[in-house]
Parts: sequence; structure tokens; C-alpha cells
Amino acid sequence: MKILLDTNIVLDILLAREPFVEEAKEIFLLIENHKIEGFICATTMTTIHYLIGRQKDKASADGLVLNLLKLFEVALVDKQILQDASLNNGVDYEDAVIYTSAKYAEIDIIITRDKRGFKNSDISILKPKEFLAFFRTIK
Repeated sequence: MKILLDTNIVLDILLAREPFVEEAKEIFLLIENHKIEGFICATTMTTIHYLIGRQKDKASADGLVLNLLKLFEVALVDKQILQDASLNNGVDYEDAVIYTSAKYAEIDIIITRDKRGFKNSDISILKPKEFLAFFRTIK
């Protein structure tokens, strides 16, 4: 199963955001233990680097990105994906890029805490709690 984590889920664990961090940790462990194949959109990596670099420093941001790249595959973003996202731009262009990138990467499920940005999706969109409940039923 191929899942893509929205930026907000990755930030939940990196910033230890309560009450969301425990569910994010559980999903990260599933990826780390090779129970599911984890993806992050390329734009998520740039956002994370920027935010961590501002909060800490560039070296910390660089190290974090390298560690995430050991754990996750990257759903690519190129000209075609950006164009397609522009044509299918729903509530939010950033979410449209993530969704379009996920479609090209043949992702099964996008995990997010903000489903509004993924309306009319051909990909299953689940909140972390929903995904964990679903995963327990298929183990």
C-alpha cells in the first residue's frame, strides 16, 4: 500500500504538535517497519526545510531533510504536474499540487488532517485516525 503524508502530518511529528503527534508517530512507525510504503510530495520537503531552517538553522533543516529522505519516497513535481494542478485547482493550489503529484505516483491513500483541499479526489483521503483504524482491519 502506497500512502502519501500531507505536510501537516509530517509537521505534527517534527514539531510534536499536540494532540496529533501520537497518531503521526504511529504512521511513521508503520513506514519505518515497512508495513506501508510512505511518500511525501516534493513540495512538502521544501516547506519543511524552510520552516525548520527558520525555527532552528540551515544545518538542522538539511539534516532533517536527509533523514526524511531515508524513510520516504518522494512524489515528484514537474511542469506537467503543476499545469494539471492549475487546471484542477480546488480550494488550495498547494493541495492541488500534492494531489496531482500523488495521482502521478499512483498513491492509494493521502493522509491529511485537512480533507477540504482534496474534495472530488479519486484517491482515498483519510485523517490519521481513520487511516490507523482502516489499517488495523487489513492487517
